[in-house]
Amino acid sequence: MTSCNIAHRLASVASESPDRIAVHAPSGRDSAGQRTYATLTFRQLDDDSTDIARGLLASGCKRGDHVVLMVPPSLELFALVFAVFKAGVVPVLVDPGLGIKRLGACLDEAEPVAFIGIPKAHAARVVLGWGKRTLGTLVTVGRRWFWGGTTLDDIRAAGRAASHLPAIADTRADDDAAILFTSGSTGIPKGAVSTHGIFDRQVELLRDVYGIEPGEIDLPTFPLFALFDPALGMTAVLPDMDPTKPGRVDAAMIVETVSRFGVTNMFGSPALLRRVGAWSANRAVTLSTLRRVISAGAPMPNDVLESFCSLLPAGTQVFTPYGATEALPVASIGSDEILGETAARTARGDGVCVGRAVPGGEVSVCAITDSPIATFDDATWLADGEIGEFVISGAVVTQRYHGRPEATRAAKIARADGRMAHRMGDVGWIEPGTGRLWFCGRKAHRVRTAARTLFTVSVEGVFNVHAAVLRSALVGVAHAGDPAPSVDDPHGAALEPVLCVERHAHATMPREQLERELLELGAAHEHTRDITTLLFHDGFPVDVRHNAKIFREQLAVWAAQQLRRAVPVDRRSHSGVTTR
Repeated sequence: MTSCNIAHRLASVASESPDRIAVHAPSGRDSAGQRTYATLTFRQLDDDSTDIARGLLASGCKRGDHVVLMVPPSLELFALVFAVFKAGVVPVLVDPGLGIKRLGACLDEAEPVAFIGIPKAHAARVVLGWGKRTLGTLVTVGRRWFWGGTTLDDIRAAGRAASHLPAIADTRADDDAAILFTSGSTGIPKGAVSTHGIFDRQVELLRDVYGIEPGEIDLPTFPLFALFDPALGMTAVLPDMDPTKPGRVDAAMIVETVSRFGVTNMFGSPALLRRVGAWSANRAVTLSTLRRVISAGAPMPNDVLESFCSLLPAGTQVFTPYGATEALPVASIGSDEILGETAARTARGDGVCVGRAVPGGEVSVCAITDSPIATFDDATWLADGEIGEFVISGAVVTQRYHGRPEATRAAKIARADGRMAHRMGDVGWIEPGTGRLWFCGRKAHRVRTAARTLFTVSVEGVFNVHAAVLRSALVGVAHAGDPAPSVDDPHGAALEPVLCVERHAHATMPREQLERELLELGAAHEHTRDITTLLFHDGFPVDVRHNAKIFREQLAVWAAQQLRRAVPVDRRSHSGVTTR
């Protein structure tokens, strides 16, 4: 097998365009209040990451070691990520939105030998006891306090003195490149193991699917996506924002940054695009330099898509790739196709169209089950048009979770060629004739009633068209003493379907009228006519990473509490159940 290290892509760009800026990072404000930026050219980024890589090896890190990186978006983060790739060590990247308890559990599970972080991260590590069993090398990015170890500047100096060490490790495509822990709604998140080959193929697909060219300027409002930029030959402009609160972003800052740097590509969650679109609505804003916008993290509401597309020049689209940490990208679709065709079908309950599979990927649909599926022969495969669980095969599919063999068995299916396919945990269907994928919701969120199994996104699309509804969420509530049902147990107890509704802040319609109109919308469709219980919520719990993925498990607990408190009413004509 030939050598494959994702850091070779940075070295190649640095060789071709050494003086082009690789990263702009906010560094404060000048005397006039203007934002200032620190920069690294591609040559500087390549040289700095080489020095750090050699310094890590000289300080005792070995190829294959796990190294925690807890550094915010910055010039240092870019240099460190490519340094660990070059050294052949494996970065452990943990979503900051996990919370302290789950974050510590992830770090213990990853068994890191080195911890590289800012002073705040080291202080938390000491106080909370993170990684005490395995950590040996401590590197502080910034001022070192009482915990010992060394500093990033010392590592750089050690690397410059160790020029005999290789600049880039001779890794192979199947060698581990990173362990990615991202936020889950319940339990301890799993660490998906990505390889150098997967990263390399992801860069190729992002370039080819979206027509990205070297020399473009990117505004990545999600830190992990920013790390692809140097490998794509794009200049990254880090926004002056809290990446854990995209739904509260300073919209004026986003617009100003796009204009100031001539941004051609932008990545943002639906929550961020909603905020920017709403702020810009009455200000005659045009983001004239953008060639494309990429948005992911949750299904894109049609009103948000319409609002943001109005800011874009002719021919520029918002693309919504479909995938997961374990397999990305899987499919993609543009705003022209959504607004021109598929949005109307979403409103009828068909689900959300996420486009066609990307080149080299294979998407199949198997019958829904909560049990492991060992091999392809063990699965029940469905025809196009039938709803089941999406299963993905291809070069961007991770093969396992670190240290979690049971989770790997639950999520992977062995193929005849020896590679693993990934069960997305999403339900949906493939449109006959076109090959388009329609996402109907998470498998774990399905609600089995006495009459049928309901899928969240298919149901919510019917109600979300109402102008007063910001978003809705279907949950199932079990009656006291009933076990939770499963498709694998057809004789289990049924759940009561409950629609939680979050209204637009500007909505003035009386609640009783809104209830009546929503029930009328539901009654017009076969799969939603049995939904007669509505609950109004002031603000759904959502993920920290994108501020857009609804935590339905938490809403289900809340809904059960609300129904227990409610006075029994006749639900045949109206819900009669609301929040205070």
